[in-house]
Amino acid sequence: MRHIAWDIGAGALCTRLSQRLDAAAIRQTYSRLVVDCNRGTDSSQLMAKISDGTAIPGNAALSPAEVEQRLCEIYRPYHDAVAGLLQERVATGRPHVLLLLHSFTPRMNDVERPWRFGVLHMGNSPLSSAMLARLHEKLGDEVGDNEPYAMDGTDYTAPRHTAQSGFDYLELEVRQDLIAEPEGQAAVADWLAPLLEEVIGRSPTRGRDEDGGEAGS
Repeated sequence: MRHIAWDIGAGALCTRLSQRLDAAAIRQTYSRLVVDCNRGTDSSQLMAKISDGTAIPGNAALSPAEVEQRLCEIYRPYHDAVAGLLQERVATGRPHVLLLLHSFTPRMNDVERPWRFGVLHMGNSPLSSAMLARLHEKLGDEVGDNEPYAMDGTDYTAPRHTAQSGFDYLELEVRQDLIAEPEGQAAVADWLAPLLEEVIGRSPTRGRDEDGGEAGS
Protein backbone atom coordinates (compact mmCIF):
# COMPACT_ATOMS: atom_id res chain seq x y z
CA MET A 1 0.00 0.00 0.00
CA ARG A 2 1.61 3.26 -1.15
CA HIS A 3 0.56 6.86 -0.91
CA ILE A 4 1.15 7.44 -4.62
CA ALA A 5 -2.05 5.49 -5.33
CA TRP A 6 -4.40 7.25 -2.89
CA ASP A 7 -4.48 9.36 0.26
CA ILE A 8 -4.32 6.63 2.86
CA GLY A 9 -6.94 7.00 5.58
CA ALA A 10 -8.56 10.14 4.17
CA GLY A 11 -11.63 8.39 2.81
CA ALA A 12 -12.39 6.65 6.09
CA LEU A 13 -11.86 9.88 8.01
CA CYS A 14 -14.22 11.64 5.60
CA THR A 15 -16.91 9.04 6.27
CA ARG A 16 -16.51 9.32 10.05
CA LEU A 17 -16.62 13.12 10.01
CA SER A 18 -19.63 13.21 7.71
CA GLN A 19 -21.46 11.02 10.22
CA ARG A 20 -20.35 13.11 13.19
CA LEU A 21 -21.28 16.39 11.49
CA ASP A 22 -24.38 15.16 9.68
CA ALA A 23 -22.72 16.34 6.45
CA ALA A 24 -22.96 15.28 2.83
CA ALA A 25 -19.82 13.44 1.71
CA ILE A 26 -18.51 12.91 -1.81
CA ARG A 27 -15.64 10.48 -2.24
CA GLN A 28 -13.59 9.83 -5.36
CA THR A 29 -13.18 6.06 -5.19
CA TYR A 30 -10.68 5.52 -8.02
CA SER A 31 -6.94 5.70 -7.50
CA ARG A 32 -5.34 9.01 -8.48
CA LEU A 33 -3.06 6.92 -10.71
CA VAL A 34 -6.11 6.32 -12.90
CA VAL A 35 -7.02 10.00 -12.88
CA ASP A 36 -6.27 12.62 -10.23
CA CYS A 37 -9.46 14.60 -9.75
CA ASN A 38 -7.58 17.27 -7.80
CA ARG A 39 -5.61 18.31 -10.88
CA GLY A 40 -6.65 20.38 -13.86
CA THR A 41 -7.06 18.71 -17.23
CA ASP A 42 -3.86 20.45 -18.42
CA SER A 43 -1.76 19.06 -15.56
CA SER A 44 1.01 16.54 -16.26
CA GLN A 45 -0.09 14.74 -13.08
CA LEU A 46 -3.69 14.25 -14.19
CA MET A 47 -2.78 10.73 -15.38
CA ALA A 48 0.81 10.57 -14.20
CA LYS A 49 3.35 8.55 -16.14
CA ILE A 50 5.77 8.69 -13.17
CA SER A 51 4.76 9.23 -9.55
CA ASP A 52 7.35 9.73 -6.80
CA GLY A 53 9.96 8.05 -8.99
CA THR A 54 7.77 5.04 -9.84
CA ALA A 55 6.78 4.41 -13.46
CA ILE A 56 3.04 3.86 -14.01
CA PRO A 57 2.83 1.46 -16.98
CA GLY A 58 -0.91 1.88 -17.44
CA ASN A 59 -0.42 5.58 -18.16
CA ALA A 60 2.67 5.30 -20.36
CA ALA A 61 0.98 5.49 -23.74
CA LEU A 62 -2.63 6.54 -23.31
CA SER A 63 -4.50 7.33 -26.49
CA PRO A 64 -6.71 10.43 -26.69
CA ALA A 65 -9.72 8.10 -26.58
CA GLU A 66 -8.48 6.43 -23.39
CA VAL A 67 -7.86 9.81 -21.75
CA GLU A 68 -11.34 10.97 -22.71
CA GLN A 69 -12.89 7.77 -21.33
CA ARG A 70 -11.36 8.37 -17.90
CA LEU A 71 -12.49 11.99 -17.96
CA CYS A 72 -16.03 11.00 -18.93
CA GLU A 73 -16.40 8.10 -16.51
CA ILE A 74 -14.55 9.40 -13.43
CA TYR A 75 -13.29 12.97 -13.54
CA ARG A 76 -16.29 14.91 -14.81
CA PRO A 77 -18.89 12.97 -12.78
CA TYR A 78 -16.92 13.70 -9.61
CA HIS A 79 -16.78 17.44 -10.22
CA ASP A 80 -20.36 17.49 -11.44
CA ALA A 81 -21.41 15.86 -8.16
CA VAL A 82 -19.57 18.47 -6.08
CA ALA A 83 -20.98 21.35 -8.13
CA GLY A 84 -24.47 19.88 -8.10
CA LEU A 85 -24.52 19.49 -4.33
CA LEU A 86 -23.37 23.05 -3.75
CA GLN A 87 -25.88 24.40 -6.26
CA GLU A 88 -28.66 22.42 -4.59
CA ARG A 89 -27.72 23.90 -1.23
CA VAL A 90 -27.85 27.41 -2.64
CA ALA A 91 -31.15 26.82 -4.45
CA THR A 92 -32.84 25.53 -1.30
CA GLY A 93 -31.32 28.16 0.98
CA ARG A 94 -29.40 25.59 2.99
CA PRO A 95 -26.03 26.55 4.53
CA HIS A 96 -22.91 25.38 2.75
CA VAL A 97 -19.14 25.30 2.97
CA LEU A 98 -16.71 23.00 1.18
CA LEU A 99 -14.43 20.81 3.30
CA LEU A 100 -11.73 18.87 1.47
CA LEU A 101 -9.81 16.11 3.25
CA HIS A 102 -6.42 14.69 2.30
CA SER A 103 -3.54 12.86 3.96
CA PHE A 104 0.23 13.23 3.57
CA THR A 105 3.23 11.01 4.22
CA PRO A 106 5.28 11.54 7.41
CA ARG A 107 8.47 11.62 5.33
CA MET A 108 9.15 12.66 1.74
CA ASN A 109 12.41 12.93 -0.20
CA ASP A 110 14.28 11.96 2.98
CA VAL A 111 12.81 14.92 4.86
CA GLU A 112 10.73 14.43 8.01
CA ARG A 113 7.44 16.30 8.08
CA PRO A 114 6.74 17.52 11.62
CA TRP A 115 3.14 18.62 11.11
CA ARG A 116 0.12 16.63 12.28
CA PHE A 117 -2.25 18.76 10.23
CA GLY A 118 -1.94 21.30 7.47
CA VAL A 119 -4.38 23.91 6.21
CA LEU A 120 -4.13 24.71 2.51
CA HIS A 121 -5.64 27.97 1.36
CA MET A 122 -5.41 30.84 -1.12
CA GLY A 123 -5.50 33.52 1.55
CA ASN A 124 -9.13 34.34 0.89
CA SER A 125 -10.97 32.01 3.24
CA PRO A 126 -12.23 33.11 6.68
CA LEU A 127 -13.03 29.48 7.51
CA SER A 128 -9.49 28.37 6.71
CA SER A 129 -8.03 31.22 8.78
CA ALA A 130 -10.28 30.36 11.73
CA MET A 131 -9.38 26.66 11.62
CA LEU A 132 -5.70 27.43 11.27
CA ALA A 133 -5.83 29.68 14.34
CA ARG A 134 -7.65 27.06 16.45
CA LEU A 135 -5.27 24.31 15.40
CA HIS A 136 -2.28 26.49 16.24
CA GLU A 137 -3.78 27.14 19.67
CA LYS A 138 -4.05 23.39 20.24
CA LEU A 139 -0.88 22.11 18.57
CA GLY A 140 1.45 25.03 17.88
CA ASP A 141 4.13 24.34 15.29
CA GLU A 142 2.70 20.87 14.59
CA VAL A 143 0.20 22.60 12.28
CA GLY A 144 1.27 23.71 8.81
CA ASP A 145 0.13 26.92 7.13
CA ASN A 146 0.12 25.88 3.46
CA GLU A 147 2.32 22.96 4.53
CA PRO A 148 3.22 20.29 3.56
CA TYR A 149 1.68 21.55 0.32
CA ALA A 150 0.57 25.01 -0.73
CA MET A 151 -2.56 25.93 -2.65
CA ASP A 152 -0.43 27.46 -5.38
CA GLY A 153 -2.16 26.46 -8.59
CA THR A 154 -1.61 22.71 -8.32
CA ASP A 155 -4.78 22.01 -6.35
CA TYR A 156 -7.85 22.12 -8.54
CA THR A 157 -11.01 21.23 -6.60
CA ALA A 158 -11.19 24.13 -4.16
CA PRO A 159 -10.37 26.87 -6.71
CA ARG A 160 -12.75 25.40 -9.28
CA HIS A 161 -15.73 25.23 -6.96
CA THR A 162 -15.18 28.33 -4.83
CA ALA A 163 -13.21 30.98 -6.74
CA GLN A 164 -16.18 32.40 -8.64
CA SER A 165 -19.00 31.29 -6.37
CA GLY A 166 -17.93 32.91 -3.12
CA PHE A 167 -18.34 29.63 -1.20
CA ASP A 168 -16.01 29.37 1.78
CA TYR A 169 -13.83 26.29 2.05
CA LEU A 170 -11.37 24.41 4.22
CA GLU A 171 -8.75 22.10 2.75
CA LEU A 172 -7.31 20.00 5.53
CA GLU A 173 -4.26 17.72 5.32
CA VAL A 174 -3.81 15.01 7.98
CA ARG A 175 -0.56 13.13 8.48
CA GLN A 176 -1.03 9.63 7.16
CA ASP A 177 0.30 7.70 10.16
CA LEU A 178 -2.40 9.27 12.35
CA ILE A 179 -5.25 7.85 10.26
CA ALA A 180 -3.83 4.75 8.58
CA GLU A 181 -5.77 2.42 10.90
CA PRO A 182 -9.39 2.46 12.14
CA GLU A 183 -8.40 3.33 15.70
CA GLY A 184 -6.53 6.40 14.57
CA GLN A 185 -9.30 7.42 12.18
CA ALA A 186 -11.80 7.29 15.02
CA ALA A 187 -9.53 9.24 17.38
CA VAL A 188 -8.79 11.97 14.83
CA ALA A 189 -12.48 12.25 13.89
CA ASP A 190 -13.42 12.60 17.56
CA TRP A 191 -10.77 15.29 18.04
CA LEU A 192 -11.51 17.24 14.85
CA ALA A 193 -15.32 17.17 14.87
CA PRO A 194 -15.84 19.65 17.74
CA LEU A 195 -13.28 22.06 16.25
CA LEU A 196 -14.96 21.87 12.87
CA GLU A 197 -18.37 22.44 14.40
CA GLU A 198 -17.00 25.48 16.21
CA VAL A 199 -15.32 27.17 13.24
CA ILE A 200 -18.04 26.23 10.74
CA GLY A 201 -20.67 27.51 13.16
CA ARG A 202 -18.94 30.91 13.09
CA SER A 203 -18.62 30.93 9.29
CA PRO A 204 -20.81 33.47 7.43
CA THR A 205 -22.23 30.64 5.29
CA ARG A 206 -22.70 28.52 8.41
CA GLY A 207 -23.06 25.07 6.92
CA ARG A 208 -21.48 21.72 6.35
CA ASP A 209 -20.73 20.08 3.04
CA GLU A 210 -17.85 17.70 2.77
CA ASP A 211 -15.81 16.73 -0.25
CA GLY A 212 -13.09 14.26 0.45
CA GLY A 213 -11.65 10.87 -0.28
CA GLU A 214 -8.56 8.86 -0.85
CA ALA A 215 -7.68 10.28 -4.25
CA GLY A 216 -6.81 13.79 -3.16
CA SER A 217 -3.38 15.38 -3.06
